[in-house]
Amino acid sequence: MSISAIESVLQQMRATAVQSGITSPAGIAGPAVEHGGFAAELKRSIDNISGAQTKAYGQAEDFELGKPGVALNDVMVDLQKANVAFQTGVQVRNKLVSAYQEMMSMQA
Repeated sequence: MSISAIESVLQQMRATAVQSGITSPAGIAGPAVEHGGFAAELKRSIDNISGAQTKAYGQAEDFELGKPGVALNDVMVDLQKANVAFQTGVQVRNKLVSAYQEMMSMQA
């Protein structure tokens, strides 16, 4: 996997995060180099996934407890957003592992 492919995956993650409302566009619009590089971008993405899951599970618990103002459709949408974010993270992880294994199998 080339660097441009990894950059493409990161761009897709950013676009998905903005579309799903997980993060604000201002927080992820700049180049990753200015904010700490690839590792910082990866950590930020994982934190966003974790935040989406925490929010969704919190809403689900509030709905189960019967708290007012928590609608079932909001809970279901947030759970699906968290699921999509998690699945995207898993796919990125799989691609990174695959790229690492490919690089390690190259002859020096």
